[in-house]
Amino acid sequence: MSRASFVPRIPSAPLKPLIGVLCCNETADRPIQAVASRFIEPLALVSDATVLLVPALPDANDIGQLAERLDGLLLTGSRSNIAAARYGAPPCGQDRLDERRDEVALALSARMIERGRPVFGICRGLQELNVLFGGTLCCAPDSHQRAGPDTSYEAWFDHEHEVDLAPGGMLATALGDTRLRVNSVHEQGVDRLGADLVAEAISTDDGLVEAFTARPCGGPVVAVQWHPEWDYRRRPAGNAFFKLIGDALHGGPAV
Repeated sequence: MSRASFVPRIPSAPLKPLIGVLCCNETADRPIQAVASRFIEPLALVSDATVLLVPALPDANDIGQLAERLDGLLLTGSRSNIAAARYGAPPCGQDRLDERRDEVALALSARMIERGRPVFGICRGLQELNVLFGGTLCCAPDSHQRAGPDTSYEAWFDHEHEVDLAPGGMLATALGDTRLRVNSVHEQGVDRLGADLVAEAISTDDGLVEAFTARPCGGPVVAVQWHPEWDYRRRPAGNAFFKLIGDALHGGPAV
């Protein structure tokens, strides 16, 4: 057999659904696109999806083409906050902005939702989706974060409080409980809930909305303020959240 005629035989396997994960613009030493690996691993291992990193650069993306090819989208947490101009409220935590991410997140989420594709949000992602639906944000109470220059990476996620899950809601059904202890690492939170969003979790301490869902065009929109990806292997609720994503991507009955 000649080298020119050789065609390698690759075993065929069912294609996994393709989920986009939005990057952040990081500029500590040089401009880069970044996503914490802890968001990617459970999508591959629990949700059984193929992950495509989406740059938070408006000029680098064809939003329509991406929305056509992606089976789902995850808006992750971030070290930046959403610009107050996006929701017409007083600024909060505006020292760390990523306005290019704001632009891509809102545009791509809107297009995915219009096409009936599932969209999920974690922490900043919840805030972005609330803004997309016409809601506003506020400064989260100090009790929702553990600030300090000497705070270790792990210690940020050890800070916890309880939330009540709406009985019979999507999250209560998926997580198998109506009260949950969650980590809390955020400077902003929901002020006014966006139109058509249904509150799924409320902080027991101060009534802050900590999760919501919607289904405006057929596909589920699910967002949580906490970080289910953190230590998901040992925390059943975190594992269940990524199973919920997998069910949505694979067309399962849970969503």
